[in-house]
Amino acid sequence: MRKSALWLLLAVPFVAASCGDKKQDAKSDYKAFDVSSLDTTVNPGDDFFGFVNNKWIAAHPIPADKGKYGAFYMLDDNSLSMLRNTLESASKAKAQKGTNTQKVGDFWVTGMDTVAIEKAGITPIKPYLDNIQAIQSSDDLMRTAAQMHRMYTFAMFMNWVGQDDKNSADVIMSMWQGGLGLPDREYYFLPDARMQQIRTDYIAHVKNVFMLLGADEATAQKNASTIMNIEMQMAKASMTNTDMRVPENIYHKMSVADFQKMTPNMNWSVYFGELKTPEFKTGINVAQPEFFKTMNGLMKSVPLDDWKVYLTYHFVDGTSEFLNDAFVMEHFDFHSKKLNGIEQIKPRWKRVVETADFCIGEALGEEYVKQAFSPEAKKRADEMVANIKTAMGVRINQLDWMSDSTKMQAIKKLNSFTVKIGYPDKWRDYSALEIDRSAYVLNVIHAVEFEAKRNYDKIGKPVDKTEWGMTPQTVNAYYNPSNNEIVFPAAILQAPFFDAQADDALNYGGIGAVIGHEITHGFDDQGRQYDAKGNLNMWWTPEDNEKFMTRANVVVTQFNSYCPLDSLCINGQLTLGENIADFGGLTIAYEAYKMTDEYKAGKTIDGITPQQRFFLGFGRIWAGSYREDAMRAQLLTNPHSPGEWRVNGTVVNMPEWYDAWGIKEDAAMYLAPESRAKIW
Repeated sequence: MRKSALWLLLAVPFVAASCGDKKQDAKSDYKAFDVSSLDTTVNPGDDFFGFVNNKWIAAHPIPADKGKYGAFYMLDDNSLSMLRNTLESASKAKAQKGTNTQKVGDFWVTGMDTVAIEKAGITPIKPYLDNIQAIQSSDDLMRTAAQMHRMYTFAMFMNWVGQDDKNSADVIMSMWQGGLGLPDREYYFLPDARMQQIRTDYIAHVKNVFMLLGADEATAQKNASTIMNIEMQMAKASMTNTDMRVPENIYHKMSVADFQKMTPNMNWSVYFGELKTPEFKTGINVAQPEFFKTMNGLMKSVPLDDWKVYLTYHFVDGTSEFLNDAFVMEHFDFHSKKLNGIEQIKPRWKRVVETADFCIGEALGEEYVKQAFSPEAKKRADEMVANIKTAMGVRINQLDWMSDSTKMQAIKKLNSFTVKIGYPDKWRDYSALEIDRSAYVLNVIHAVEFEAKRNYDKIGKPVDKTEWGMTPQTVNAYYNPSNNEIVFPAAILQAPFFDAQADDALNYGGIGAVIGHEITHGFDDQGRQYDAKGNLNMWWTPEDNEKFMTRANVVVTQFNSYCPLDSLCINGQLTLGENIADFGGLTIAYEAYKMTDEYKAGKTIDGITPQQRFFLGFGRIWAGSYREDAMRAQLLTNPHSPGEWRVNGTVVNMPEWYDAWGIKEDAAMYLAPESRAKIW
């Protein structure tokens, strides 16, 4: 929701299995990298991604239940079985009521009891639907929206609790645009045939949902048209993803009283009262004021009966995956098949495991780290982070385009980084969460309401800097600008990212690039606007700021030229922060690798030099492929470039890559030195 809250290695987090050290026999012929996996029919200078990954992709076609597949997804699949065992064991244990074991076990039992779920139908959510139908006034509408927001079903608009961008010691509420049924505002307006078909499919999907609820076809069709009309107006007022990448664009702090004056048709006292938020002593952030001005008008222009139709669909859409099979399959048919080209729904047990991880992830995480995280992995990661931070400091001090005063502030920020590796020092307390064996959908609702209340209760209280934004079993990493922290869950410390038996070259090219990526987020086009204390505060001189943007625009232009689909190219502005983080991250990881004894020794392995193995380590972590619809969604909504261009678009800017592989001017990927990006 809040675009600057966490900058992830990937947009979608994944849970993963073992990340402990492999135990190998001393006489083993184990190889951390098999050179036979390289596609030697491809010149590395023509397509480095293909050279490294073509054979892997050919051997790992996209499974029917996925829109894209790669190294991250493979780790995710491997992990689900382990988490399933944890859930199943808990369900069989004679656990005392109120313990995490009882809650985890009961969650699993209700999720897997398809007989009970089919028998119940929509009965468990009937009181919520009746509550929507009972709306008689605009105050009732605001109250019902708040009730849905407590369940993280963000109809009409959204809210977000987090640190104040300009005073990171304060936790405040941010009000955000939202409430669209399609993935992004662009889906409502792009004129190409594919987008027109998606809009047609969306209306048909909404119609089907109402027919499943018992409406006749004519009423269901009318309801679908009503919802599309409302959402088109909301989408038109919504800020673009690119515009929201500028932190100042989404920071408009004001008092609740001023917010009320701006939107007199929306009773915020009723809304916040229903959310049961603490008093907003320092105000709230209204991220997109123009959107809320439009919503204020819609409160009057849209009849209450139409709002009831809109809320009914969005409530059911938010709970469909936890209802009987007819609703599950209708949700899958549109959101997965029509939008992302996914051919087959995941097995039920996988869906329940993923939902449990989302709802009660830290309860599962406690067990996960006991089985899958070794002290050796943490120690090695700590060392690599320290080395890469040192390399970043060296790079900053050597920059020929940055003034000494800005360098001093950059080093101050770098030295202030907090590093979290593995898992939290203290686990989440789930004692107030009620989970039983009554209904699966109600367990999910109770879990998300618990999480929402936990977040709302933070408002006005001291920031808990021990808290994590990911579970330990998540294959991902992130930078949090408000805490100026980089975080690496336990699950990212496994092959192909990290291998305790591998040479430094592979590890620095893999997990080293990930570490460097997150460090660089503190200095990308967004992160660089936050100071050492985590406050949005431009610490750059105007001249240095202009020089940075000139250099960053080279990256924008470069990625704008990559067109994965005939009709759709990468949005270089939307993906700028991630592209800078990839480029800067790999650069400083290489600098850190140069400091190792292994690099200095220059010993080849299987005929591959240390420098070459470093880039192979980077290339292989992005192995993967996309279905066309999934690629389209990625290009329209995701701030990360697709994996192929994260590799090829990064290495072409690094002189070290050209040297390592002997890339000459006749190579397809060759960029003249004066055309290469040069930032960190």
